[in-house]
Amino acid sequence: MEVKKPKNIDEYIGTFPNDVQEILEKIRATIQKAAPDAKEKISYSMPAFEQNGIVVYFAAFKNHIGLYALPSGHEAFSEELSKYKSGKGSVQFPLKDPMPYDLITKIVKFRVKENLEKPKKK
Repeated sequence: MEVKKPKNIDEYIGTFPNDVQEILEKIRATIQKAAPDAKEKISYSMPAFEQNGIVVYFAAFKNHIGLYALPSGHEAFSEELSKYKSGKGSVQFPLKDPMPYDLITKIVKFRVKENLEKPKKK
């Protein structure tokens, strides 16, 4: 059975139960506010925001929301992220806990600044 890949973030969010959709929409709005010039896209079948390169990806799973701010975004906030399950470039925010929207804002702003400081892609 082939899984249909979402064409945009609205389509992606629409595939989840209402309670998860609310969280995803709030994360999306949090990222939009922190990176108002970033463009939305679907990459690797996940919502992503791009501004001179990928800023962050996010995705919903059965028990958590994954945030992917590439290794640098996670390294910069390793202390604040230490209470969450994480990998080199990912962190899992459990759905049963309040989402750390303020931390997401800080990570996104850090990643935008980092992307804007690197040379523009040709």
